[in-house]
Amino acid sequence: MPKMTAEAIARFNRLNSRGVSAVALEEGGRRLVVLFGGSISGDSFTSDDSEALAAILREQHGVAYAAWDFSSSVRPDEGTVVKYARLDFLGDLKRVIESVRPEVQERIREFEAVGSRMDPDEIFSELCFCILTANYTAEGGIRIQRLMGDQFKISPVDEVAACLRSAGHRFPNKRAEFICAARQLDGELLRTLQMDDQSARDWLVKHVKGIGCKEASHFLRNIGRKDLAIIDRHILRFLSRMGLIEVVPTSVTPKRYVSYERLLRAISSELGITLAELDLYLWYFMTGKVLK
Repeated sequence: MPKMTAEAIARFNRLNSRGVSAVALEEGGRRLVVLFGGSISGDSFTSDDSEALAAILREQHGVAYAAWDFSSSVRPDEGTVVKYARLDFLGDLKRVIESVRPEVQERIREFEAVGSRMDPDEIFSELCFCILTANYTAEGGIRIQRLMGDQFKISPVDEVAACLRSAGHRFPNKRAEFICAARQLDGELLRTLQMDDQSARDWLVKHVKGIGCKEASHFLRNIGRKDLAIIDRHILRFLSRMGLIEVVPTSVTPKRYVSYERLLRAISSELGITLAELDLYLWYFMTGKVLK
């Protein structure tokens, strides 16, 4: 373990007055894994403890650290395992931000305009776009959304499927089924948009077929919400490339999604931007494109 990390943890253990101690389990890439609690007696671990160590690590190393993943140890009585990310790569992202800031800000204004108009047909079209992009491409979803127009709302399921098939969608029948089922939620959908971001996402995941955390977050971002992360394969590859996660997972559970979102929120906070903006900048960083 690097000397500065060992010194930071030793300092935390000296300063903590509640009897909670920290032990480094692993450090590699930009990842640090710490066990809080161990065999010592004292009060239970809280998030304040992880933030206190993050502050000490920042001071010791001269770069930001973010606690983003929390889990019980193999033996729960031993304590809580916390994963930290070292955020020493933000200079690269700042250069990206400066290069495409006007384009990203224009896209954010477009999203805000959709949300402020609250036009039912426009809102529903954005929901259909996000249904289409699941296991598909954003470019393909944009192309089909423009092609379909108001057919999302009025065409029978077989005609929607035929249009999706002719446009080259990978799953025309199932996506047509999801789109037509979503019509039944029209009034409820608009009422849901009065909820806070997290509650609205939970409702969408529960009630809209074909929508998971990623697609629900994508939809809400596209109608002006700013505090949700869209964790797709490009974002996961970015986290892997930066050494923040070991592998790119093939699927992401809701619990894991929230953990990754916590990490991305820490990055956006350090950069002084919203999660909505961060997604667009990371997409550009990984693909050279600013889409929606």
